Amino acid sequence: MMNNLTFLDCTLRDGGYYNAWDFDYATIQNYINAVAVAGVDIIELGFRSLKNGGFKGACFYTGDEFIRSLQIPENIQIGVMINGSEILVDGVCSEQALAALFPESTTKSPVNLVRIACHTHEFREGLNACEWLKSRGYLVGFNLMQVGERSNKELEALAKAAAQYPVDALYFADSLGNMTPDRVCEIVIALRTHWRGILGVHTHDNMGLALSNTLRAIDEGITWLDSTVMGMGRGAGNAKTELLAIEIAELRGSKCNITPLMSLISEVFEPMKSEYHWGANAFYYLSGKHGIHPTYIQEMMADSRYTEEDILAVIEYLRVEGGTNYSSNRLRNARHFYSGKPHGSWHPQKMFSGKEVLLLGSGPGALKHKVAIESYIKKAKPLVMALNTQSTIEEDLIDVRVACHPVRLLADCELLAKLPQPLITPASMLPSEVSGAMSSVELLDYGLSVESDNLVYEECYCILPNSLVISYALAVACSGKALRVLLAGFDGYSAGDPRRLETDQIFQIHQSTAVVPLLAVTPTLYRLDAKSIYAL
Repeated sequence: MMNNLTFLDCTLRDGGYYNAWDFDYATIQNYINAVAVAGVDIIELGFRSLKNGGFKGACFYTGDEFIRSLQIPENIQIGVMINGSEILVDGVCSEQALAALFPESTTKSPVNLVRIACHTHEFREGLNACEWLKSRGYLVGFNLMQVGERSNKELEALAKAAAQYPVDALYFADSLGNMTPDRVCEIVIALRTHWRGILGVHTHDNMGLALSNTLRAIDEGITWLDSTVMGMGRGAGNAKTELLAIEIAELRGSKCNITPLMSLISEVFEPMKSEYHWGANAFYYLSGKHGIHPTYIQEMMADSRYTEEDILAVIEYLRVEGGTNYSSNRLRNARHFYSGKPHGSWHPQKMFSGKEVLLLGSGPGALKHKVAIESYIKKAKPLVMALNTQSTIEEDLIDVRVACHPVRLLADCELLAKLPQPLITPASMLPSEVSGAMSSVELLDYGLSVESDNLVYEECYCILPNSLVISYALAVACSGKALRVLLAGFDGYSAGDPRRLETDQIFQIHQSTAVVPLLAVTPTLYRLDAKSIYAL
């Protein structure tokens, strides 16, 4: 059986999720040469797609002309992948779409293998593409996605459907990265009830098990095996080609030459990994453990607006609400956490009405101008409100704290319990584990709900377009009918940081209400009215 192993590398296809499939020509050619001598049999150069929205590189389309521009070693077969959703029109397999994707038969096309990626609900209809592709000479593989979440009976039914068609290789993909070796074994047994042909596996490394799962698959009789260089692929990535090459060579009883591949890794892929940050980590591990689509993690890690607390809060939200399928709208809602009808029991007017408020941020300007800030507080007696656990100035000069991020609150609960100030927070809307951990803190319950493009200040709650603590703090001041808000320690992010734009938008939204004027009193990059703390 070991001589029947088929080693497929899909780096440029799966890795393209990070760089829009825009690999330079020299890298592609050097990669082809390197994996060819490492023992790879099939190179899946990329997707083949009819979609053309926004720029995507050559490996998203992988046309015949592009492939012909490359030097392909004689021992290598070339594959491309299509998404089943692109060939299904109104739920029916479209020969017109197939003909547009594959205008040439294999007598002219350099493509040998076409793999079709299907969710289980697309699979049966997608199988109708098999005979059309086979009639034009292509090898045909089907990748079943998210099968780890399907019951064994469902898998048996899918295998029975596949057995009615001339499929060359039936793959299952660990799309959510949450399979274990034992689950791999269960899936193989379920599929083998009706499918007697070639089985393949595509593993993800969310929980650090991609290689272990692939090796277990070999033990269970699977012969087509996927990997990518350095595991480059969506989310946490895949089984690593450089490691699987060693294992396959040993099983085949052949020599393994990974020298060119290791040089390419050092020169090209390690710098790419430093830039794009794929690979297993605790966030991906949690996503795998809770069955959350890895694209959520990938998108958040690529967006500097998401702090570690944000990512953990989103994971917790998706764990409860469900995150098997990726949705940008759900990601936005998950980040802001608070939804539904807001409620609270504390009225800010009792504390804020007619008072000047000094809002203390965490920027370096607060520490640099600490003496002047403290002097002003002692002289003018503003109400001092600090974000989260910010304590740049003397503790007895801070009147109240404000926080609303559930994960941040859970992380800070021990410190908050030691601080003397009461805490303004959506107390009655917090998860029980958070409110329970805050039992020793005096909580001022001001409710919060997040609705896009909405801004409402009520007596005991607010509705905001986001749940960032700065928005919440300004809402408290506005609801409380403060005289004005002085901002200290709001230096601002660099011009290229998306948090700069997001925070600027928050300030502009609140200033547009004209409820409470804002005034920066330490250096700031935000578009705010500003005066010097030294001249107030």
